[in-house]
Amino acid sequence: MHAWLCINPVGVDALSWQELPTPEPQAGEVRVAIRSASLNFPDLLIVQNKYQMKPPLPFVPGSEFAGVVDAVGAGVTHMKVGDAVAAFSGTGGFATHACVNVGLLMPLPEGFAFDDAAAFVLTYGTTHHALLDRAALKAGETVLILGAAGGVGTAAIQIAKAVGARVIAAASSEAKCALCTSLGADATINYGQPDGPAQVREQLKALTAGKGPDVVYDPVGGELAEPVFRSIAWRGRYLVVGFAQGQIPSLPLNLALLKGASIVGVFWGDFARREPKANARALGELAQWYAQGRVKPVIDQRLPMTQLPQAFARMGTRQVHGKLVLMND
Repeated sequence: MHAWLCINPVGVDALSWQELPTPEPQAGEVRVAIRSASLNFPDLLIVQNKYQMKPPLPFVPGSEFAGVVDAVGAGVTHMKVGDAVAAFSGTGGFATHACVNVGLLMPLPEGFAFDDAAAFVLTYGTTHHALLDRAALKAGETVLILGAAGGVGTAAIQIAKAVGARVIAAASSEAKCALCTSLGADATINYGQPDGPAQVREQLKALTAGKGPDVVYDPVGGELAEPVFRSIAWRGRYLVVGFAQGQIPSLPLNLALLKGASIVGVFWGDFARREPKANARALGELAQWYAQGRVKPVIDQRLPMTQLPQAFARMGTRQVHGKLVLMND
């Protein structure tokens, strides 16, 4: 097998494409011949030694991938060679093969494309958990999605529309706003202007007749958090999904009191570990929606697996629309 190996987590430049022994699956594992893998922001953090999970060295990065089972370990009875699967395993995906615990696999129904599957489990699993489980989003409510042109943002637009919510998509350029509109967003806000935070408050007021959004989906963090929270509706739910801007914001807690609002943490990875049956039900519903054409990952580019450094470089430009996917021949 071949894999991108991280020997010293000092950044992308330290990764090297190497030939390694093909691993054998242990008890409770399967080996997956990887067809595709996608980039997520934690994949960058983990090779920079900035992520909360710090795997023992050396390791193969790549948290999310899809492929075909080509070997099974002892005790595995519900997976067989030839099954198509997607996985979110934390590491191992930027390679030609990986051994994965069967509990981390999502069986793929017939017709589920491998490139879509590699961009599906994390973003759609996170967003389904956030909007439907943590926020209990209902038809007719208004949800504001920050970073709406990214991987989780585009998933959030689709899932919110699937349950009948009104979507205000906020992104950092007119091109990104146009993408959000094409995915079904009812209104957009471009916060990439010099006076972005102040403009967001004014536009939210106008777009909601002064009420504010019922739910805020925030994978961005940074300077937008406080002005947006000041705009939230009575009994609003503010979903803390991530901090792609790099800055972890501080919110004055008196705002939660005055708005009767909730600040809700979203940690899908731990939800999937602690509540596997609930997570499996959510992924099953999402797979049905995919088959029905109600959700579909937005893929920015498909690159050969050997071009991982180029993919990371594109991610660093913040021009990515949706997800970057790496493909094995």
